[in-house]
Amino acid sequence: MDIEGLSKVGFKHILALHVMLDTRSVTKSAEVLSVTPSSVSKTITQLRDILDDELFYRDGSQLTPTSYAVKIAPLVHSMLASMNGLLNQTRFEPNSFEGRFSLSMRESTFELFAHSLARLTIECTPKAKLNIMTKARFGFDALHSGQVDFIILPHDVSQAPTNTKELIWEVILEDELVCLMSADNPLADRELTIDDYLNSQHIGIADAELNRPYFEQTLRQKYRAREVKVNVSDFGAAAVLCHQSNLLFTSSKKWADVALQAKGLVSKPLPFEYGKVAYSLVWNRASINDHAIAWLCHYLRNIS
Repeated sequence: MDIEGLSKVGFKHILALHVMLDTRSVTKSAEVLSVTPSSVSKTITQLRDILDDELFYRDGSQLTPTSYAVKIAPLVHSMLASMNGLLNQTRFEPNSFEGRFSLSMRESTFELFAHSLARLTIECTPKAKLNIMTKARFGFDALHSGQVDFIILPHDVSQAPTNTKELIWEVILEDELVCLMSADNPLADRELTIDDYLNSQHIGIADAELNRPYFEQTLRQKYRAREVKVNVSDFGAAAVLCHQSNLLFTSSKKWADVALQAKGLVSKPLPFEYGKVAYSLVWNRASINDHAIAWLCHYLRNIS
């Protein structure tokens, strides 16, 4: 262990780097840390000299982390989570908690859990703040670096979503798939067959962080691949497009039952076996050392 090297790095250096990785701004970091911008700049400059890396460079009006800063972000988050758990050994009191929770999800996922998330901030932790970000921008890397505490998303449970051991996946809401179509679609008034499904054009949901859905693999192996005409990032956009065309959309049934965008669309069972689907809660294993995050994890496990 490099005792001499470690003695040069203070807690304020690690904390400042963590906040800077989150905000990408000296001014915003100073607000979070309740210090002056010059103090943040001085701390980051000291850390640059210690680590022999620029850590951030200016790209237009924004600060962008270097590849080294991105690489060490998960380790920084893990260190702070462990230190926070060490400093706060007392019982967590949600009514007096004045910190911030951060969740990431698709907009359509928020529709399913909006009531429970509203209750979280209004009744359970009235003094806390809740940030809800989009999954497309704040994905698994954001969990690793501590930019978000949890991700909630729908996925196939028939296969491993990722191979990252640091991330924990837990099903919180079981679901099934349905095929949505416009009421004007020629298939709307009859039972949907596998030939009908495969001879139609489809709307797909693009998520570069998830593996190819199991039902897509099943179709390809047992029948043939479906034709995805349009890819969108969220269920809501797919439903709107469904209303305007004869495209089919394979969707979460629980979302389709409550979503305003899906009202008026015809829902039919899929004409083939597709495995199991669900909404899962995803978090960084190291984060649970934080008592507030552990409490939130327990709350989110029961929001279905």
